[in-house]
Amino acid sequence: MQRNIIFIIHLLIIIFLTSCREEKKVTFSTENSSRDIQQIIQSDTLKAGTMYGSTSYFLFREEWMGYDYEMVKNFADYLKVNLQVIPASTESELFQLLKEGKIDIAAYNLPVTKALKKHFLYVFPQSQTYMVLVQNMGRRAISSVTDLIGKEVYVKKNTLFHQRLNALNKEIGGGIKIIIAPDSVSNDELIEMVANNKIDYTIAYYDKALLHKSYYKRLDCRLPISFEQPNGWLIKKENTNLYNALTTWGQLAETQQTEDRLINLYWGRSPYFVIHKIKIPKGAISPYDHLFKKYAPTIGWDWRLLAAMAFHESKFDSAEISRVGAVGLMQLMPQTAATFGLNRKKWFNPEANLDASTQYIKSLNLIFREIKDKDERIKFILASYNSGPSHILDAMALAKKYGKNPHIWFNHVEMYLLKKNDPDYYRDPVVKNGFFRGKETVRYVQNVLDTYEKYLKRK
Repeated sequence: MQRNIIFIIHLLIIIFLTSCREEKKVTFSTENSSRDIQQIIQSDTLKAGTMYGSTSYFLFREEWMGYDYEMVKNFADYLKVNLQVIPASTESELFQLLKEGKIDIAAYNLPVTKALKKHFLYVFPQSQTYMVLVQNMGRRAISSVTDLIGKEVYVKKNTLFHQRLNALNKEIGGGIKIIIAPDSVSNDELIEMVANNKIDYTIAYYDKALLHKSYYKRLDCRLPISFEQPNGWLIKKENTNLYNALTTWGQLAETQQTEDRLINLYWGRSPYFVIHKIKIPKGAISPYDHLFKKYAPTIGWDWRLLAAMAFHESKFDSAEISRVGAVGLMQLMPQTAATFGLNRKKWFNPEANLDASTQYIKSLNLIFREIKDKDERIKFILASYNSGPSHILDAMALAKKYGKNPHIWFNHVEMYLLKKNDPDYYRDPVVKNGFFRGKETVRYVQNVLDTYEKYLKRK
């Protein structure tokens, strides 16, 4: 009991610090200052700008993740300085932050263009990519850029995709209907809109489109609309010492190993991603019914709800490792697992993993203890287990501010969780944890509850 209390207090401290962290506000001035490597080291902080995205920078279960974030964090560690991340909403804003010296480095993969080379130096990682048309397979799929005449293609305003589409339109003599997507819609969401047949076409980098194709098999990203271009991060031209430090760091064997691991994590297929056929005993819900029955009473739940949760976490595969590093039967993130006494050697032990996860659920129950209705509180716990509690606390604050009930999930808090990808909402003063794409979490809550209802109907 004492051990549980210590772990819960530890987690609450973590959540408090996370939820109290103000999102960095972006302000501009006429000042055109910049800091080279000496000033960065003296200040003990590297200021990196990036953009939110499924491979660049995102908060998942209270851990910041993303290829660009993890690589620039590695560089800051190499310099032995702290890292301050300043997210930009658009590429134009990112360029302006760098130009005005508000950030030291734009840690976001951008293709080499003449316009950008006038002002900035390209640095690590300097990989190759090209733009493609994203569409769905089938009879309506086009195979030539000239077939875009008369078609609606959605892009975000003033992005490199927008610029390239304008240029392509001129090259083929006009006729492409260029539709500007709202600022609140990300490039990732445009790809998802194509996959869900809400729009017909958008533009993306090939590697990003290929990542989405692993989830949406009908996506077609075979038609290139630009030549292959090198791309990389940006720094100011005068920061030659910073350029040299980045070059030296980028050539280290340890850096290249880290990059390979992250590329495999965010774009490749890890050797851990093996589908295991899980045998379920006749008449049982899972191979672990006895464990769910043992641990569900410790959190005051029906064991079948805990089983439904495990199904949507790992499909009852105790050896599962997700693409973002969540492990085991209940898909705990390594940091959360460690907080609740689950060491690396026991990640894939189903009982140890379930024990740690129920301790975590207890701590979430404390965080949402003001929600008196137990059934409602469970929905908030499920949402927090999927996304981390910080984003749910933000959505509750938004719901309260805009006249909804912060203690009711459906049509109240879930509505504002979905709005956390909109700058008008994630920049609201009551929001402490920035951008979030809530669709996955909203689906997760509904799916777990639906599966629970099915389990209840079993004899």
